[in-house]
Amino acid sequence: MPALRADARRNYARLLAVAEEAIAAHGPDASLEQIARTAGVGSATLRRHFPNRHALLEAVFRERVGMLCARARDLTTGPDTRGALLEWLNAVTADAATIRGLAIALTRDQAAGPDVAHEHCASAQLTEAGDPLVRRAANDGALAPGVTITDLLTLITGIALATEHHTDPAAEAHRLLGLAMAGVSPRPN
Repeated sequence: MPALRADARRNYARLLAVAEEAIAAHGPDASLEQIARTAGVGSATLRRHFPNRHALLEAVFRERVGMLCARARDLTTGPDTRGALLEWLNAVTADAATIRGLAIALTRDQAAGPDVAHEHCASAQLTEAGDPLVRRAANDGALAPGVTITDLLTLITGIALATEHHTDPAAEAHRLLGLAMAGVSPRPN
């Protein structure tokens, strides 16, 4: 892909900043037309940079998802496989519960059809990053048989959606994740 001209880079940065604010305020269904107007560009400019809502959401959440993926890689080498998995799941849950729109974006990623480029979506990235943690925990007997990373990410998105309007969404999501994990990953006796 050729390098963007200076004005195109400015438009991209401005659109992304406005989109982050709009999604934080109105969720992932924030008006694309309003985002373009607020950024001072036309809808065609927005569509050149972000051909669809999915591409815009991916760009808005890219940095945070990248940090969660890096954290999973860091935790993969530790000796406490259950603790590593729970630490990562708590981080994903806290972000999904407090970053407005992320849980819905993850839900849409998981339900998207084959025409969506899954290799770049947040859900696919988190699945790839968390799978080694799940496999290690399962191999150590620290996870109920048959539980997959997809199961756990679905659980997290459900918890995040259920707690989105709670007075302290991160704390409530953490509490609910603890209850759920006690069922799928009981502490060894």
